[in-house]
Amino acid sequence: MAHRPQLKYRILQWLVIYAVLLSTAVLVGGYIIHERVEHLAWESLLRSELDYYGQRTQANPAYRWHDTDTLRMYGIAGSPVLPPQLASLEPGLHDDMSLDGVNSVVLIEQIDGKPVAMALDLTQFEGVEGTISLAVAASTVIVILILGLVVMWRLGLSIQPLATLAAQVEQLKPETPDQQVTVGPAASAEMVVIAEAFNDYLQRNQSFVAREQAFIASSSHELRTPIAVIAGAAELVLEQADVPAPARNQVARIHRTARKVEQLISLLLTLAKDPSRLAESSDRVELGQLLPDIIEDHRHLTRDKDLVLVLGSMPACEIVAPVAIVQAAIGNLLRNAIENSDSGEIRIGLREDATVVIDDPGHGMSPEDISRIYAKVARGGRDGGGIGLDLISRLCEHLGWQLRFSSVDGRGTRTTLHLPSQ
Repeated sequence: MAHRPQLKYRILQWLVIYAVLLSTAVLVGGYIIHERVEHLAWESLLRSELDYYGQRTQANPAYRWHDTDTLRMYGIAGSPVLPPQLASLEPGLHDDMSLDGVNSVVLIEQIDGKPVAMALDLTQFEGVEGTISLAVAASTVIVILILGLVVMWRLGLSIQPLATLAAQVEQLKPETPDQQVTVGPAASAEMVVIAEAFNDYLQRNQSFVAREQAFIASSSHELRTPIAVIAGAAELVLEQADVPAPARNQVARIHRTARKVEQLISLLLTLAKDPSRLAESSDRVELGQLLPDIIEDHRHLTRDKDLVLVLGSMPACEIVAPVAIVQAAIGNLLRNAIENSDSGEIRIGLREDATVVIDDPGHGMSPEDISRIYAKVARGGRDGGGIGLDLISRLCEHLGWQLRFSSVDGRGTRTTLHLPSQ
């Protein structure tokens, strides 16, 4: 099973993403507010300095402004003229201006009809602002990390009942009766509902399995017994020498039909059983000895056709499987080859890896024809006489056998059945 992340890590992942997005939104909002407040603060500071200068010049026309380490004036008596880059600006506050290589904020006003500029050096403020910004970013990262650790710790405690329940479900064994899952006192109400519903399902499933096993056991006896009686009685009649030919033909037909029904019952009962329990009813089957008997049982089907059954080499090959099921599977594949051929040879071979190969001289199937057969089998459709390819295919899938069809146009069809030893 592919590795899947635990629930707590998925929840933690989304919580961290949420925290990052929320922190980003807060930082962006704080930056916008900071820029606005900073703009108002610079404007208020510079405007108060200009107002102070205006008041001093009105009180004393001989007053002259003296630049400080951070404040400079342009366009007044005793100060430099406005640089070209400031002369073209509209009155008001202008941030992030570079004056003589110094990042400054500039306020431009009209005094006595002439533009006057006051510039504030932001170098010192930018250093403090950078330190504060770095501290805010670092604290945000630390908070997110601490939040992740705390959430992971609390999530581990909160999800522990769910993990315990999942471990109990994983340890359930189909063959063990009266199984239940339990939840501790720390489990939530939803966990209790899940556990109770699952226990109810386990109980109903156990009842269903018990009814199924009782049906299989009863059917195995009640269906096989009358069929065996019919087949046995037919064999006794056929052993009588004075039975008229017309009656003998009908009794022989009854005998063959009884054997077919017996095979069908065995196949259906096998499909109803768990494959792991089939070992109890399996046999050691020597395919090299079984195949000739199967061919002889079906040789009568070629009487009205120009067909010859040819048995290839039979290497020693032993498998472990229910012998009646092996007979039914190979026999019905051989029947299908006979019914779909008119003349020629049907070759039956055996490989050392327990693969039965049947080559028929039919007209062959194109890839489209083979695809239609697989599609028909998948839909559960009937095909031809006997038990049918649909049940044979389901049987192979149930037992882990491999059934394949291949063909070359105009050269017949090859059917391969691989029966690995269990």
